[in-house]
Amino acid sequence: MQKLWGLLLLVTAEFPRKHLMAASFIGCLSALLLYPYSSIDSNSDVKRQVSEPITLIVQETVTANEEIAAHDFALQWNEQTVVNGDSLSRLFQRAKLSPTEVHKVASSKHGRQLRALYPGETFRFGIDSNGRLAELHYVKSPLESLVFTPDSGRYSAETRLRDPEIFAAYTEGVIYDSLYMAAKKANLPDKLIMELANIFGWDIDFVFDIRPGDSFSVLFEDRYLEGEKLASGNIIAAAFTNRGKTYQAVRYKNSQGLSHYYTPEGLSMRKTFLRTPLDIFRISSNFNLRRKHPIHKKIKAHRGVDYAAPRGTPVYSAGDGKVIAAGYSKANGNYVFVQHGQTYITKYLHLNNKKVRKNQTVRQRQLIGTVGATGYATGPHLHYEFLVNGVHRNPRTVKLPKAQSIAKAEKTAFANSTAVALAQLAEYKTATQLASTDTNQSSAN
Repeated sequence: MQKLWGLLLLVTAEFPRKHLMAASFIGCLSALLLYPYSSIDSNSDVKRQVSEPITLIVQETVTANEEIAAHDFALQWNEQTVVNGDSLSRLFQRAKLSPTEVHKVASSKHGRQLRALYPGETFRFGIDSNGRLAELHYVKSPLESLVFTPDSGRYSAETRLRDPEIFAAYTEGVIYDSLYMAAKKANLPDKLIMELANIFGWDIDFVFDIRPGDSFSVLFEDRYLEGEKLASGNIIAAAFTNRGKTYQAVRYKNSQGLSHYYTPEGLSMRKTFLRTPLDIFRISSNFNLRRKHPIHKKIKAHRGVDYAAPRGTPVYSAGDGKVIAAGYSKANGNYVFVQHGQTYITKYLHLNNKKVRKNQTVRQRQLIGTVGATGYATGPHLHYEFLVNGVHRNPRTVKLPKAQSIAKAEKTAFANSTAVALAQLAEYKTATQLASTDTNQSSAN
């Protein structure tokens, strides 16, 4: 070994200094490559602790990147939007997939959900390199998707939900012609206009009770997903002033997860009976015990109210109950009678068709028939009767049973939960009034 080192010294003595430095570097690098890493310092715990975790992290990162790359680049995505007249078969055909794949997806456990498609819904087909369907995303809405994946020759599915960001939004308006026109001017979406009418519909007749100067204020949910505005959510709290009397309502989710609207005192806004059993109508004949019959031309008591409406207009049960009669007679045409407990009975006459049968249990606002002109009728309308203990009462003026109140066990939770929403509604209303006052004073000056 000493002779070898001597020979090396003699040879290198003839080289320039910079050449020697380069040769030294190459020699060290060669030694690292030729000898096993563990033999460099097998007793060094510090080096092993530092180097081993780094090696593991690098390996995991490469594996994860490979999986992401495989998912992103191995599938080709074909997006189809449902249009009028579309079926699942047409969507698969446009995505260039075989009828066999359609059958597999449609016959899967969740395939029934693909039978009723609506325009605007989206299907995303993830197709692998062999032209086979690897993933199917049925995008019902920006917040809900049903994802199908192959599973042992069939398809399994999972629902994927996304949570939007929710902010409180406020608007108000004054009625000069109709609730709808005033609400549209206040930029309230159609869905919330209908919800507002349903909330206060038990206390206010929006056809006959509305007066110019009536007003409303609404606190509702504005929803966003990744910065994009979605359709508005639910009404959080609202107030409606009709003929100088103000009604308030607030949304509350109870311990069973069910949401309803209540007064600030905890009385349900949902009364035992609807004031009117249909949404679109005009009164063609009022309750009148000495009315002259339009066909027979004789004085005959009119023990109900006639609501003229287009043929086919939905007719709802005014309250929970049981169908005690459903049939046809020469005078009444198609009819349905519903009993509500021991005290009340409601009757629906001249229906175009019936949607319920005798002895069937019905819920409030359940569809029981449609407006028609059967029996002794001069045109499409619903004849509606309201009986209390067997005596006919005017459906428009009869005093309806009181609403149920919040359960005693939930009163504290209700008060704590709704206080913030009601306070927000009041604050927005006050701020708007102050801003309006300042504007008017500035204009006057």
